[in-house]
Amino acid sequence: MITGAVTADREAVIRLAVRGPAGQEQQIEAVVDTGFDGWFSLPPALIALLGLQWGRRGRALLADGSESVFDIYEGTVVWDGIPRRIAVDEASTAPLVGMALLDGYELNVQVRSGGGVTIKVLP
Repeated sequence: MITGAVTADREAVIRLAVRGPAGQEQQIEAVVDTGFDGWFSLPPALIALLGLQWGRRGRALLADGSESVFDIYEGTVVWDGIPRRIAVDEASTAPLVGMALLDGYELNVQVRSGGGVTIKVLP
């Protein structure tokens, strides 16, 4: 099970370890974003620090109707105690956990400042 907390800004935040190809690891606070259908996103500085390997370019349609082109890297996240190789989208925002990473899990959020966030595998 993965746990976290809701911030004063009503963001569900969890802490994850992210690894680069040489084994370097960073503890990351990431916002759970149910509107993001990808796996995970990191800002360019963290991607560079971890030395993630570039994989391809991606396109996304944003909420305002505009289109965004971004780089996609390969990385490893420790998810529910298990290292998982995933696609990492480059985005100049806080790190985000997307719905692809949540697939097969139940998300429970107590939406109030300091409320609990739990993510557990579905039976």
